[in-house]
Amino acid sequence: MSHHPTLARRLGTTDAVVIGLGSMIGAGVFAAFTPAAAAAGSGLLVGLVVAAFVAFCNATSSAQLAAVYPTSGGTYVYGRERLGPWSGYLAGWGFIVGKTASAAAMAMTFAAYAAPSGWERPVAIAAVIGLAAVNYRGVTRTARLTRILVVVVLISLAVAVAAAWGGRGPAPLNILGEGLLAHGWYGIMQSAGLLFFAFAGYARIATMGEEVHNPRRTIPRAIGISLLITIIIYAVIALTLLATIGPDGITDSATPLASAVGSGTWAWAAPVVRVGAAVAALGALLALVAGLGRTSLAMAREQDLPNWLAAVHPRYQVPHRAEVVLAAVICAVVAVADLRGAIGFSSFGVLVYYLVANIAAFTQPAADRRYPKALQAIGAVACVSLVATLPPSSILTGVAVFAVGIGLRMLRLRQHR
Repeated sequence: MSHHPTLARRLGTTDAVVIGLGSMIGAGVFAAFTPAAAAAGSGLLVGLVVAAFVAFCNATSSAQLAAVYPTSGGTYVYGRERLGPWSGYLAGWGFIVGKTASAAAMAMTFAAYAAPSGWERPVAIAAVIGLAAVNYRGVTRTARLTRILVVVVLISLAVAVAAAWGGRGPAPLNILGEGLLAHGWYGIMQSAGLLFFAFAGYARIATMGEEVHNPRRTIPRAIGISLLITIIIYAVIALTLLATIGPDGITDSATPLASAVGSGTWAWAAPVVRVGAAVAALGALLALVAGLGRTSLAMAREQDLPNWLAAVHPRYQVPHRAEVVLAAVICAVVAVADLRGAIGFSSFGVLVYYLVANIAAFTQPAADRRYPKALQAIGAVACVSLVATLPPSSILTGVAVFAVGIGLRMLRLRQHR
């Protein structure tokens, strides 16, 4: 790949941690708890622990691989290098398709909180265009804006938690509801699969491996730090929601954190939660557009996507053509789709992506190994288990989309022959 222009190394550990946090915090706090509560009730707490452990296993695989292959593309590159072109392609396809749907969902989430009634889709499209323009101007601007967004989100979450607990008498017994195992292990595993969607942002750090200083040290540290911070925040939010509005209240609300604040006497804090939700969705969308662009760049370099998408802007040092095309596709999805089921579909694609990552890390030699092989084996088995427990519609849609991706690559290979 040496004949392709490379991206500039402009990001430090703090920048990479912030991009990871911007990718994770938002998607889960404001979107994933409702379907998780519907699947498992109070058992979502157990599901959260399972999802966090699976994310940790996957994160160790991503960190170990990224330290050896510090280039754009993440598991697409790792799969190609360790397992062969088809494995890499399936990982890359899963990432691009799943995260394109996720990006559209984040744009719509932003609009749901920020747009006047009836203007949700135009505002969502405007958000995609605006953030794509930020990414186009260079990765340092992406990191700088993400840092601002993450600070705003963390402040709003702190206010929301304080308002939920301080605005009414806490009811810790709500946390248990009908019991942690009332919905059975299937419901708990389904909630884990849905909540895993919320942890998937650390992959964005690995996809940007070509743009960080000292990637062998920076990427593993940034992945670990951002994941740990996110797990702590999600645990606090989950306990707060269950203690204030209970599992039924979470299930019945599209915006459970806002409902938790509104159920108390600190009603003045409700607008803060809306602002935080809107900003969190923007942060996640910004990081998604950046990560999608880098994976598309890597796939285009290997002819798995049209080669002209591999262009790097001579001044801004970003994959500008890939980002423009992806922004257009995301806008098209926003314009026509109802994305309430996007979490399950996105989880399907991302779990396939990490399955490839775990298998690829398992094959690494001892000299490149940072973590025990057992973690990669557990991660791979867990990815398959969580896919199997996703809602049937998500599984069917995921299988169909992967079948389309396989067909497209077979056509491209036939044309090259």
